[in-house]
Amino acid sequence: MTVDQAVARHAPPPGISAEAAAPSPAKGVEAGPRSEAGSDGPELVRVDPVSGRRWSVPRWLRRTVGPVALLVLWQVLSASGVLEAQILASPGTIAATAGDLVSDGTLPSAMLVSLQRVAVGLLLGGVTGVAMALVSGLSRLGEDLVDATVQMLRSIPWVGVIPLFIIWLGIGEAPKVALISLGVAFHLYLNVYAGIRGVDAQLVEAGQSLGLSRWGLIRHVVLPGALPGAMTGLRYSLATAWLALVFGEQVNADDGLGFLMNQAREFFRTDVIVVCLVVYAILGLIADFLVRTFERLLLQWRPTFTGQ
Repeated sequence: MTVDQAVARHAPPPGISAEAAAPSPAKGVEAGPRSEAGSDGPELVRVDPVSGRRWSVPRWLRRTVGPVALLVLWQVLSASGVLEAQILASPGTIAATAGDLVSDGTLPSAMLVSLQRVAVGLLLGGVTGVAMALVSGLSRLGEDLVDATVQMLRSIPWVGVIPLFIIWLGIGEAPKVALISLGVAFHLYLNVYAGIRGVDAQLVEAGQSLGLSRWGLIRHVVLPGALPGAMTGLRYSLATAWLALVFGEQVNADDGLGFLMNQAREFFRTDVIVVCLVVYAILGLIADFLVRTFERLLLQWRPTFTGQ
């Protein structure tokens, strides 16, 4: 192809100017002024999408919409008489009752007693559950000796052993702590055992290739790999501990949140019962928050999906 033929091929059709034949800028991109250097095409200007400039509601504010709406509806139903005080006290009455219980020292004293029971039961049950999981998870012989027995006992409702605990341990603090320990131990055992057996076998082989001893493999490979399961088990155990505390404090308790609830039941004080339930929920949320914070600190090496 000669030079004259190439020029004729790219020339605009007859009757159309060169400016009209020039391509228009793409959709969504603004055409800027031509550069002084004499560039052939227009300058491209970045255009931000409208969705990127949209104002979004903070997440903490969105999470409070549901509870606040529920409280408002509850108060409206109570004030209008649809919800009678004998059935469920209003939020205002419950708040006033909570203030009275705090001011006279009744609620702080009961909370302290209940926290002590949960702490002791969580410690005993945690040590027992983790120890059994280590024995069963790290050794086939230990699995044969321990796992079948634990699985059999786990199928028994732990609330159903309260009469036996009363016969064996009396009606003091021992059956309450034992009930909490029993519920905690099973959750920790299952999750720690599953975490140990869920460690990638290729990581174990790599550790052996690097010359790690059995203790080195356990310390540097198995235990870190089982840590996510252990933290999940701890969160379940805390929830079970508070649930077991509610049942345990129904057994001839003379102090604690369960004792306040029993007294309130005798006099149909729904406001006191709700106050104790709210305290149970708050303590459980605080414990779960502490565990999740501890989990983030220990598992910084393991990035996870946090939602979009």
